Amino acid sequence: MDPCDDAAVYRLTPDLALVQTVDYITPLVDDPYTFGQIAAANSLSDVYAMGGKPLLALNVVAFPTAVLPMDVLAEILRGGFDKAQEADVRIVGGHSIDDREPKYGLAVAGLVHPDRVLRNSTARAGDHLILTKALGMGIVSTAIKRELASSDLIARAVEVMTTLNKNAALAAIEIGAHACTDVTGFGLLGHLREMIAAGRVGAQVSVHRVPVLREVVELAAQDVVPGGTKRNLAFAQEVVDFDAAVDPVQRLILADAQTSGGLLVAVAPERTDDLQRTLHAKGVPVYADIGVITDDSSGRIRVVP
Repeated sequence: MDPCDDAAVYRLTPDLALVQTVDYITPLVDDPYTFGQIAAANSLSDVYAMGGKPLLALNVVAFPTAVLPMDVLAEILRGGFDKAQEADVRIVGGHSIDDREPKYGLAVAGLVHPDRVLRNSTARAGDHLILTKALGMGIVSTAIKRELASSDLIARAVEVMTTLNKNAALAAIEIGAHACTDVTGFGLLGHLREMIAAGRVGAQVSVHRVPVLREVVELAAQDVVPGGTKRNLAFAQEVVDFDAAVDPVQRLILADAQTSGGLLVAVAPERTDDLQRTLHAKGVPVYADIGVITDDSSGRIRVVP
């Protein structure tokens, strides 16, 4: 696979390939069970982004045994186990170390047909870009740490982060999407940059079409923004042309570092409505047509109102 792809793919037979990935995160919420669910959903996402079916996982754990009680770790693992069960994935072992800061995630193995791998490098000019979750998780996480997030915002963010990308991926496969990636730590612009660089195309995004959690705009306007998001924006701006009407807060949100974010799917224009209908039929709660792939071999992204 291309170095920018979301997971490794190894062909086993003409009709079968192994998909493998690993990811772990630090706590975003206080509740250990919820943290375990978020971490597991986040780890599984890269297999879904490749069009694969995750089958087995190993726990990856770092935990301060001298500081936190072991029942906290038990709750983290229970959250991960339950989310894996929801995905029909078996956790078959793992590894743990003593560390000053808790960390949890999964090493995941899955399967995919070699001819049906969803790559991030195969978007075509004219494709529409469909995003399947709202943005704002990095900003919400910072607001939680600063005790500025409302209970309603936290609940909505948790719902987003614990939602598997399984059904969104199934819809993309069923419709025959041209390319796919998941939006995580590099933010929407960063992952879109990878997609168009690999495919030697450009993109245009309409900022007003991008779904964003309520309250996130207000928080970003108060500079409740993680350092990673600001670094993402600085990196993305090398290839992004912002319309003058796109304000600094909107630019930050498009670069916001996500945890367990949605899929960004490139689909032929004539299949775009079919994809959205299929996403709806499969119960995907949020999806939006946010832009198009352009015929621009220089790999520029234009962001318009």
